[in-house]
Amino acid sequence: MQTGFLTYDRTLGITAMDGRGLYFPADMTFGADGNIYVANRSNYAVSQGIRVTILDLEENFYSVFGSKGREPGQFIWAIGIASDSKGMIYLSDAETNMISVFDADGNYQSRWGTYGADEGQFDGLSGIAFDAEDNLYVVDSDNSRVQKFTKDGGFLFSFGSYGAGEGEMNLPWGITVDPKGDVYVADWRNDRIQRFSPSGEFLAEFGESGNGDGQFNRPTNVAVDADGYMYVADWGNERVQVLDSKGGFVQKLRGEATLSKWAEEFMKGNAEEAEARARANLEPVLDFVSGNPHEESSHVEKYFWAPVAVELDAENRLYVTETNRHRIQVYARAS
Repeated sequence: MQTGFLTYDRTLGITAMDGRGLYFPADMTFGADGNIYVANRSNYAVSQGIRVTILDLEENFYSVFGSKGREPGQFIWAIGIASDSKGMIYLSDAETNMISVFDADGNYQSRWGTYGADEGQFDGLSGIAFDAEDNLYVVDSDNSRVQKFTKDGGFLFSFGSYGAGEGEMNLPWGITVDPKGDVYVADWRNDRIQRFSPSGEFLAEFGESGNGDGQFNRPTNVAVDADGYMYVADWGNERVQVLDSKGGFVQKLRGEATLSKWAEEFMKGNAEEAEARARANLEPVLDFVSGNPHEESSHVEKYFWAPVAVELDAENRLYVTETNRHRIQVYARAS
């Protein structure tokens, strides 16, 4: 185990239902200019907070776009976001089963997708990822498959079926394409990561059910670097795990968040909040914890709480999107 493989770098974001901030973020991607686009799904019962937030690594805030609804440019249950080589932003909506396309400034361009089980249709849209040719792989969760499209929505082929065998899936969620073109799928209900060729041929699987090293409890997403290291959002275990190219355990992260720049600015302008925070015990000893990591994460601020998505930037920094704490933790690769 390499305990220093990744080290904590910083935290991005602050809770906000409007404007600058994040609210139940589901996924993030990088634009062609390196800016960060965060898909916020909000709370299903309310309309506020559903938007895409644009910021950068230094927490400069640029704008937001999108809102709750079924009209063009709107979405209801954002779950996946990706950008093509031109910087166009694609967002998947699990409620409407449509993929919406925006330019880098958030201006609506088009959308496509229909509900169903036939080729090219969706039932429970989830993760999306582009390959080097700007073709889009789409996780069709409730249909237990992955479908591949042109960037304009032209159906190419699909792979996967319901089950637990090689190449089968049960409620798959996240997806990524590695620098060599292989496709990795977070097979949520089967507690594993599967690797496929660009044409959908099964190549390997990694992980099994459990909470030990290299085991998963409902993994939601995966990122893969040029050396084949896999970074897995082990959602049910409230952690991120790093595996090598053969699936060997390398490191696990529980979370080490500090205040973001936005949060520090908020504290400076709200003295009473800052004083209350200064008096609070941010790392309580929890006698009642039953071994469920959710209990601990929900009470200890620095820990991941619903780490739902992972993404690597050009410097191999790892970005971990936390839905329940409305933030992104960033980790740097040790030199």
